[in-house]
Amino acid sequence: MLRSIGAVAAGYLVFSGSAALLFQLSGQEPHAPSSAAFKIGSIVWGCVFALIAGFLTAHVAGRRPSTHAAVIALLIAAGALVSLMLRPGDGARWSQLAALLLMAPCAWLGGALARRDV
Repeated sequence: MLRSIGAVAAGYLVFSGSAALLFQLSGQEPHAPSSAAFKIGSIVWGCVFALIAGFLTAHVAGRRPSTHAAVIALLIAAGALVSLMLRPGDGARWSQLAALLLMAPCAWLGGALARRDV
């Protein structure tokens, strides 16, 4: 049980830490207007780190890798949904929509890839 909790915590830390790092290094506010290039770059960045987070979570958990990666995907999706609900019609929503529709599935895919040991 502790290993499962640690695996999920580590995976989510990788995902959320990478997002914080991106916005810190770029100086861009997460919900402020931004260029198309920044949006595309940050979505790719988020998808890559979501995939890594799912892969890491699955490997650290050891057993039921897809289930653990699905938990990361659900956490990413839940965070995006909460953020959308707390900011209705206020500011840019592209990052939350990308997290919900692209990054969460990438986290699950990372777990599926880990299960295959590729």
